[in-house]
Amino acid sequence: MRASNTQCLGFLLFLIGVLQCKALARYTFVVEETPYKRLCSTKNILTVNGQFPGPTLYVHKGDTIIVDVYNKAKYNITIHWHGVKQPRYPWSDGPEYITQCPIQPGAKFSQKVIFSMEEGTLWWHAHSDWSRATVHGAIVIYPKKNSSYPFPKPDAEVPIILGEWWKKPIMEVYHEMLRTGGDPNVSDAYTINGQPGDLYPCSKQDTFKLRVEQGKTYLLRIINAAMQDLLFFSIANHSVTVVATDASYTKPLTRDIITISPGQTIDVLLKANQNPDHYYMAARVYSSALGAAYDNTTTTAVVEYSGKYAPTSPTPLPQLPYYNDTSASVNFTGSLRSLASDEHPIDVPKNITNHFIYTISVNSFPCPNNSCAGPNGTRLAASVNNISFTNPSIDILQAYYYGIKGVFGTRLPSFPPYIFNFTADDLPLDLETPKRGTEAKVLKYNSTVDLVFQGTNLEAGTDHPMHLHGYSFYVVGWGFGNFDLKKDPLKYNLVDPPLQNTIAVPKNGWTTIRFRADNPGVWFMHCHIERHLTWGMDTAFI
Repeated sequence: MRASNTQCLGFLLFLIGVLQCKALARYTFVVEETPYKRLCSTKNILTVNGQFPGPTLYVHKGDTIIVDVYNKAKYNITIHWHGVKQPRYPWSDGPEYITQCPIQPGAKFSQKVIFSMEEGTLWWHAHSDWSRATVHGAIVIYPKKNSSYPFPKPDAEVPIILGEWWKKPIMEVYHEMLRTGGDPNVSDAYTINGQPGDLYPCSKQDTFKLRVEQGKTYLLRIINAAMQDLLFFSIANHSVTVVATDASYTKPLTRDIITISPGQTIDVLLKANQNPDHYYMAARVYSSALGAAYDNTTTTAVVEYSGKYAPTSPTPLPQLPYYNDTSASVNFTGSLRSLASDEHPIDVPKNITNHFIYTISVNSFPCPNNSCAGPNGTRLAASVNNISFTNPSIDILQAYYYGIKGVFGTRLPSFPPYIFNFTADDLPLDLETPKRGTEAKVLKYNSTVDLVFQGTNLEAGTDHPMHLHGYSFYVVGWGFGNFDLKKDPLKYNLVDPPLQNTIAVPKNGWTTIRFRADNPGVWFMHCHIERHLTWGMDTAFI
């Protein structure tokens, strides 16, 4: 009995699929507790494969890989591939209760990671509770084979991961915040590639060292993996040239200091053009919230030139801006521009289907007898358009896909439900209490979105690094004060706006992003300051 053409074609497609699956690179991530010593004391931290920071993934543009995640820890875990668009495959995106339920202790989950248009530096991290404090690592996405960078090839490439360290176990810090309703304890140190640096006790011996040769150029792939803070970064006596952010190329931008938000990546070229010596690279907080506690320490690494010489003592330290220097932050962020070349074109949506304005606020809920640790005995919260997000019982993707009712709503307001002077210094107390809900926004496939993030001064005005899963977006405008619907769009940059997946909305200000909804799925959007996410400054697009 002869097979039909349809049967033969079906078997051929099956065979091609099998061969493709076999050809995919496969990685193993074992999540487990590992003892690490920092700041004179040892504690167990969650790691991937025993490493802190975790292993770097190296891929080429357009690759697809499989990562087998084994949870050998005592906590639930998920892994998110930050900035990877995962076209038509939200199942492996990673945020708990959005696209999957957590991987329970003793369980395994295989995640398909699909790279498409991204090229440059991204990162992966845990997306459950606060495990990402130590469960994170870099993703290096090279150009397609036989392609090259749009800048001269550097002599070497080095990931620079900025992080935070607490002496207490991070889950203890997390649960204490939930119990008291107040701000969490600030970190005890910042880190560069897992090390606090020379300015902290018991740390000098293990300070990260970048060894360079005079006359050579180095590509630094900088990642802000810090939990709670935007950071200023600089290298003493050296400028750096920004060439990419969030795995998208930019016009070259030379600066002495950069500002980098939690979740953001910035690629810079460092030219070793100074006299042979030792020079500190350093990072410290940018914190704009009035009266909020912050970690006022400075992490350092050492740029060491090769050769024989007597290093200067003390080692030169860069001059970083004051901790609340908003001008230094926005002057850098607002100067980024897409490369927008023939080889790396951009496509900014011009004809807009959906106009949204989302207020992003820190709020509070009343507590019985004013018994919580927030302002005036309240419990701190956060919201998008006055809805403080509550995790559902199962993930939204599963509920949407299978038509399970009662898990989430689709009534996130398109515009602020209350209109007031959002950036005024003194606001009525009755505006501070949001509503709780699990609300998402449904978009038609291929529709276009113009979304204004409007910061408010409820409770505490501050910068909010907003991150959207499944997409990169064009940052077409920003400004201070309240967004003016008639005047501000006239100043939008629709020629070469930066293409990002995370953008810091400035204190007392607004930011407008645009994107085309061409990636079907359920995609999380949230502030990447971890306490704000936990308090409810999140939502999802379907």
